[in-house]
Amino acid sequence: MAGHSQFKNIMHRKGAQDAKRAKVFSKHSREITVAAKAGGPDPASNARLRLAIQNARAENMPKDNIERAIKKAAGGDADTYEEIRYEGYGPGGVAVIVETLTDNRNRTASNVRATFSKFGGNLGETGSVSFMFDRVGQIVYKPEIGDADAVLEAAIDAGAEDVQSDADGHVITCAFAELSEVAAALQDTLGEAESVRPFWRPQNGTPVDEERAQSMLKLVSSLEDDDDVQNVYSNFEVEDDVMAKLTAA
Repeated sequence: MAGHSQFKNIMHRKGAQDAKRAKVFSKHSREITVAAKAGGPDPASNARLRLAIQNARAENMPKDNIERAIKKAAGGDADTYEEIRYEGYGPGGVAVIVETLTDNRNRTASNVRATFSKFGGNLGETGSVSFMFDRVGQIVYKPEIGDADAVLEAAIDAGAEDVQSDADGHVITCAFAELSEVAAALQDTLGEAESVRPFWRPQNGTPVDEERAQSMLKLVSSLEDDDDVQNVYSNFEVEDDVMAKLTAA
């Protein structure tokens, strides 16, 4: 019986992983379709589509899925999605920005509002927290791409503004308007990045205790689990040992 139980547990974990993988692919597919519909199906002349494809590949999204999303937009039979940004506060006054792509704004607004309320937050008006963030470009490389000095030199030459390197990898920041150009220059010197995307960078952090940090993690996880939500940003800060404890639970 123990072996049977273990097999069931393994299958359950695999099923959960497959479901998560499918959800990630769905979000990438939606972004690719929207980008292709807005700027055309050729990534060479469509910077947004080029970045969307690159990020999808970084998540090991199959080539067929990528091509299908582009053809869907080019064929004119793609759903019409709106880009809507929601802003609000999580527990402890933490600022939260939620970016969505939706074909039903009423459904999305209701779901986002309900999620904020469930975890001790509240949805605000557009602009209520975004002034506390800077819109920048973020390019992430895995640690094995090179040492910190080599990545820093490449980033400076590419026109980036900042580089943070640690055991988890290299995070390169640049002006939002120059994201595509900086990413292309870095690809020539460092190769393909793990991710390239616009990013809402908090100007200052909001410290929270363990209880509020746990609620914030649940809030962010629940928002990210929504099919209409593409990205979630927040400015909460928590001690490293507390975060390690919460993420290991």
